[in-house]
Amino acid sequence: MNSDLLLALLGFTFATSATPGPNNMMLLASGVNFGLRRTVPHILGVCSGHAFLVFMVGMGLSGLFHAVPQTLVILKVLSVAYMLWLAWKIAHAAAPKPGAAGGRPFTFLQAVAFQWVNPKAWAMAMGAISAYAGDGGLAAVLTIAAVFAAVNLPSVSAWAILGEALRHWLQSPGRLRAFNWTMAALLVASLIPVLRL
Repeated sequence: MNSDLLLALLGFTFATSATPGPNNMMLLASGVNFGLRRTVPHILGVCSGHAFLVFMVGMGLSGLFHAVPQTLVILKVLSVAYMLWLAWKIAHAAAPKPGAAGGRPFTFLQAVAFQWVNPKAWAMAMGAISAYAGDGGLAAVLTIAAVFAAVNLPSVSAWAILGEALRHWLQSPGRLRAFNWTMAALLVASLIPVLRL
């Protein structure tokens, strides 16, 4: 991959990784509700899981959607249903009581698995592979996956860090409830572009 193409890929990766979407809304909410330290496995799962998804799309998974378009419709329906369930869970999350666990953040494996039902993650993977892989074969696919992993780490971490920074302000149960409902609404709103496809 030449330097101009790599620079363009970096721009695409940053723009898609740092902007609001299901992963970032959930990491922001996790930072608020659980703090940065407890959210680290979720962050690492997003980065690893998305890089693996990009790799699999590059190795031919996107061909399945072209060959059998119904599979994309099924994926979209399952993704939307799961996102709506997650939005409900976020909206109804309660502040942890003193001395209680108060729920738990996503684990590493849950965050990895979540990428497979995250419509934005699929759009990012398919867009990057179709725009930047060309006929570069395995080397190009590995480069794209590695760039996503490297750029995702600081991009998604920033959302969890922002969430932790808001924790003190959100100590009030009313503010936390309003925040969680707002995050749930934003997660649902992030599905609108998917529903138009």
